[in-house]
Amino acid sequence: MKKFKIGILALMVFSLTACGNSNYILEDKKPVQSEETGQILQKDILCKPEDKELDELYTKYKDQTKIPYEELPLCSDFKLSSNKSSGIWEGIFVKPLAYVILKFGSLLNSFGLSVILIGLAIRLILMPISRKTMKQSLNMKKAQPELARIEKKYANKNDNEAMIAKSQEMMMVYKKYNISPFGSCLLAFVQLPLFFAFLQAINRTPAIFEDEFLGLTLGKTPMVGLFNSHEWAYIIIIVLIILTTYLSFKNAMTSNQMGNPEMERQMQFMFKFMIIMISVASLYLSTAIALYWIATNGFVVVQNWIFKKLDLKEEQRDMIIKPKKDNGKKKGK
Repeated sequence: MKKFKIGILALMVFSLTACGNSNYILEDKKPVQSEETGQILQKDILCKPEDKELDELYTKYKDQTKIPYEELPLCSDFKLSSNKSSGIWEGIFVKPLAYVILKFGSLLNSFGLSVILIGLAIRLILMPISRKTMKQSLNMKKAQPELARIEKKYANKNDNEAMIAKSQEMMMVYKKYNISPFGSCLLAFVQLPLFFAFLQAINRTPAIFEDEFLGLTLGKTPMVGLFNSHEWAYIIIIVLIILTTYLSFKNAMTSNQMGNPEMERQMQFMFKFMIIMISVASLYLSTAIALYWIATNGFVVVQNWIFKKLDLKEEQRDMIIKPKKDNGKKKGK
């Protein structure tokens, strides 16, 4: 499980930083980048860029685009019916997201604001699942002492009969605390496909990268902004990426403490691993993807703070109700 989780985190960072070159236009086996922004040219773009220089760059390598470049619509003319979808994934997730970002961005006159608001809207939709996941973690924490006793009880028993009895006792504890064995994984199963779809929708829509937000070019990476253009504002992007990632993961770790030293050591390791990886990756994230990352992680921080307040109120209410029930039983006797 530990290796699986690390693999997922590494895959996310790998995708964010545009590592690997199977989907990128190449020259001498190296990905072709825009000198102005550091943007890597995608083979599978959904529409033509509006920017003249970027259009000329794509035209130069038009033989490498997956859809003939001449057949692609301008991003301003992109529709859900534009181009034939290469599969269910693209047709259901990637193209609709790209379309919504483009249309919403046109209405707001800002693709940067569009990326932020749509990212927040997705998080808002996932809020009930996030709540359920946190509840599962809290219930697991409450159940941990009983689960630990069961583990200790059957520590030296490996026969089939003992294993069946152990499994039955553990399932009774899960039922008692309303725990679903797969409940804590539910958010990841829903969130990861949406994350990768959002990532692809941004990367495959050149017009998004041409726009600016608060003076920052959406296609530019902090590496290019700092070292090529000497735009020191990109330091703020790096700091916000690391800070919001740290706070969101710190909150998640606090909520998921289960009293199991081994599991908590694993979580500490993954926490440090993720912070290091994201700190490095932040230099290579386009501003558009950085805005999505900062906004959604910021949302998670606020969301978890609200959840904790609600849980605290529920605990206080339960503490008031329980003594009343106990007193009622004593009077009945």
